[in-house]
Amino acid sequence: MSQTQPARGVHLRRGDTSLAVRLDSTELPCILHWGPDLGDLAVEHLADLLRSLEMPTDDGAIYQHSWASVLPQQTSGWVGRPGLLGSRGGQAWALTFDSVDHTVTESSECTRLTSVALDASAGVEVTTEIELFGNGLLRLRACVRNLAETPYEVTLLEPALPVPAEADELLDMAGRHAHERTPQRHAFTQGQHVREAWGGRPGHDSATVLCAGRSGFGFRSGRVWGVHLGWSGNQVLCAESSFTGWKLLRGGELLMPGEMVLGHDETYASPWLYASWGEGLDAFSGRFHEHLRAREAHPRRERPVLLNTWEAVYFDLDLDKLVELAVRAAELGVERYVLDDGWFRGRRDDRSSLGDWVVDEDVFPDGLAPLVKTVRSLGMEFGLWFEPEMVSLDSELARAHPEWILGTHAGPGISSRHQHVLDLTNEDAWDHVFGQISTLVDRYGIGYIKWDHNRALTGAGRGRDRTPGVHRQTLAAYRLMDALRARHPGLEIESCCGGGGRLDLGVLERTDRVWVSDCIDAHERHRLVRWTGLTLPPELMGTHVGSGADHITGRQHTLRFRAGTALWGHLGVEWDLTTISEEEREELRSWIALHKRFRGLLHSGRVVRADTGHDALQLDGVVAVDGLEALFRLSALNLTLGRPAGRLRIPGLIPETAYRVTPVPLTVSPEGRPRPAWYDGGVVMSGRLLDEVGLVAPLLGADELVIVHVVAQGAS
Repeated sequence: MSQTQPARGVHLRRGDTSLAVRLDSTELPCILHWGPDLGDLAVEHLADLLRSLEMPTDDGAIYQHSWASVLPQQTSGWVGRPGLLGSRGGQAWALTFDSVDHTVTESSECTRLTSVALDASAGVEVTTEIELFGNGLLRLRACVRNLAETPYEVTLLEPALPVPAEADELLDMAGRHAHERTPQRHAFTQGQHVREAWGGRPGHDSATVLCAGRSGFGFRSGRVWGVHLGWSGNQVLCAESSFTGWKLLRGGELLMPGEMVLGHDETYASPWLYASWGEGLDAFSGRFHEHLRAREAHPRRERPVLLNTWEAVYFDLDLDKLVELAVRAAELGVERYVLDDGWFRGRRDDRSSLGDWVVDEDVFPDGLAPLVKTVRSLGMEFGLWFEPEMVSLDSELARAHPEWILGTHAGPGISSRHQHVLDLTNEDAWDHVFGQISTLVDRYGIGYIKWDHNRALTGAGRGRDRTPGVHRQTLAAYRLMDALRARHPGLEIESCCGGGGRLDLGVLERTDRVWVSDCIDAHERHRLVRWTGLTLPPELMGTHVGSGADHITGRQHTLRFRAGTALWGHLGVEWDLTTISEEEREELRSWIALHKRFRGLLHSGRVVRADTGHDALQLDGVVAVDGLEALFRLSALNLTLGRPAGRLRIPGLIPETAYRVTPVPLTVSPEGRPRPAWYDGGVVMSGRLLDEVGLVAPLLGADELVIVHVVAQGAS
């Protein structure tokens, strides 16, 4: 293949990040460098950079592959995982571009490289977009357009980013329901490490991120690169090490057979693949946090402390009990009351009634008005649980419209949690759900929806022909969320999904909070919140105080440990407050007040996680943007009582600034255990001393914590 113009380079810079890109008149962009800022690069230096990276060839481009584009193509000699697969009835499956036009544009938000490639004989146009934001976060996507009259089927569209050869270790997440976000590491060896999700959502076993870095990279050290897919349907993340020397991180949507057949002039765009790098995972993570906080729709007001009724009453709803819960919650300083599952007609357990979004007259003969009136009179907002994408076979909706249930030619398929998936791609079904929810939001002035999603989309065929429907169902769910927020300005939505099964940046474009996991065991929550926090800042993560015996694991924890754990996010309570002791009530009130005191810091500062050198000693912190205040939490998760942990280094502060370091009294164990000398009145140390030398760690038993307040001397 001949090129009409010589390749040229372009240098994109934002923040401390550079992208050096090779632009060819017949190839899509090839990224030569993604990472630390390269400084000013003259045009001649870019040209020499391209020359310096050309491989000597003695057996053709297949074995000495100098260039791999963001959509690697077989027609360019790439023999690894393709970036694009598609065909027109078995033809036009190998694209060879006649021309590629590249355009760089600048805005206050980002620098954008748009490349439009044309294969005229195949009748296909491919566009790639690369956006580099001001804080160094990167995202890219690709779009395929069918220019011919006959259909063109896309089966794979998977953008890729290169990482250097030094990245020899991979990190992603594993898990299951109620045990999500368990980190796992692998050697980045030749071949592919592939993480797929086929359940119509990222899932409880979601990889969440796929990172590559120097072996042993931690939170505060070791260069690392990683990707996250902003999509709530079927998806894949993949790390590939090619024999040609290229290492790629990639991701895209997994398409079912026949799911993406484009008619004339129709297009398909891949989801955004988000990417970040950093000297350690904290820097990698910080770019995601800054990006989310810069969104126009990011919640700006203080996050209200909430009570969720689920673990307090389950399906045993009683108006008097619910009113008493509201009274008790308000007394403690709760600001939002959320009525969970069981409020709608016939819903006495999880076997029926999903889809019948009508208030149950047996439980609420006067509707929800008496409860809502009480909640409002106590100064709290009112929220309600829905599962809009699901339906029970035992429901008025399913009996009236069985054709509204996703399934195959053999029927709706197996049930999971006694439920099936409602076909929101059917306009009548979509209108029905939208109308029922919107009516309730209007009638009761609902300000918050807990949006659940408890069944994977298996066998999800739509319409009379039962064609694969996961892609369109995902878009229909997005459209439903968007429409409800547009109809009801100020409405907030929590993405629940049986806990942490759907908390990607796609759903975060239209939600204000995620439920990290159905498991609120404080021991488990340390891992869950820390690793979910690689992409999400604390204010978006629901963290609740439960009862003494956890409802999932059965573990017993002190209120100090439970509340001190839940402090690190968007605080909630999930506990039968009508049964707690006066002592517990006063302590919980104090914890809620403490959260309110520090939530401005927790929900705006830089998240810091220390590499303590102890597997079971976890130090997490949030440092104010100006660096003048910080809060750190030290947690012993499995240490033997009284075992000394040695010096504790506190990172992330301004090196030359002097800080007073004091423990938060509420978090200090009242037992007669020996305490460090610095507990009494605190100590004043510079940020450099705290990071390089540290201070002696307190003696903590298993599942105990202490919170430390750090304030710059002279700061108000």
